[in-house]
Amino acid sequence: MATMAAQTVGEALKQQGVSRRAFLKFCTAMATLMALPPQSAPAIAQALSAARRPSVIWLPFQECTGCTESLTRSDSPSVENMIFNMISLDYHETLFAAAGDAAEAAREHAMQENFGKYLLLVDGSVATGLDGAYSCIGGVSNVQMLEQAAKGAAAVIAVGSCASFGGLPRAHPNPTGAVPVSAIVKDKPVINISGCPPIPVVITGVLAHYLTFGSLPELDALGRPKAFYGESIHDRCYRRPFYDQGKFAKTFDDEGARNGWCLYELGCKGPVTHNACATVKWNGATSYPIQSGHGCLGCSEPDFWDRGSFYQALPVGSWGGAKTLAVAAAAGAAVGVAAAALARQRQRDIAKEE
Repeated sequence: MATMAAQTVGEALKQQGVSRRAFLKFCTAMATLMALPPQSAPAIAQALSAARRPSVIWLPFQECTGCTESLTRSDSPSVENMIFNMISLDYHETLFAAAGDAAEAAREHAMQENFGKYLLLVDGSVATGLDGAYSCIGGVSNVQMLEQAAKGAAAVIAVGSCASFGGLPRAHPNPTGAVPVSAIVKDKPVINISGCPPIPVVITGVLAHYLTFGSLPELDALGRPKAFYGESIHDRCYRRPFYDQGKFAKTFDDEGARNGWCLYELGCKGPVTHNACATVKWNGATSYPIQSGHGCLGCSEPDFWDRGSFYQALPVGSWGGAKTLAVAAAAGAAVGVAAAALARQRQRDIAKEE
């Protein structure tokens, strides 16, 4: 039997009792998530089966463990669980059985053994204040550990908004001097999987893309995978028709809210937030914040916390759709007037017939 380090993905899946049918279903789902045609699933399956399980080192810095919780607290069996059979998770403080010196020795061994080949995942912002003293692991500052680990990484992935953009630790007045991963790693691309926390399948989708193609997915201007962050939540929101009709909830318990009207006037940041929440959703594709009745906070965008005003509508002129909002409201009013006029005409026609 192949060792953990030398195992292919196919061997690991077979060892775990994953059927060919289940694997192909997974590959079809990955093809869809990566915006590839469904017929590419067999090619993905072939590439994944032959791929060696890459070593993954996960560094936790200034974070709340929410990103790990997001990934591990998924429904079972799932894409998220299956992906763990496709990687060798060689260092992760939260999931490790080892601790202290033994854990740090395992990290250093994995880095040396797989130099130039391992994937480096980082969640949490990097503390730079007081020469990095605000956040250390085993006496080593976040800055030092990141610089050391990034040297031998094949790719660097920032998981969550804290690692991607600094997140909550970087919010004013930023006492720890928190910065995103990209502020430290300058000699190679950093893939940002933003969100507070990020959607689990977005994390696994990026890993599956790397395993399948041996390269990173196409990124947007903020270093995020376009397949997941290419459109705003507003563009894919099921409440969008109500926005276009000018129908907006005024409070969280009024008639409009009960009828599922648009939450724009209650502060929803969906129009300026790019993420896959409206399509991929959460908890096994059960729902997402807007579907549960709460506006989007914009957590996958830079500096979302400092922008605040979570329950105030976006100011006019702050995004391309502000003009559309006025048009939508006017159109909604026009539709209402027209409907009322038609109803009155219908009543007159009925009266004449009688």
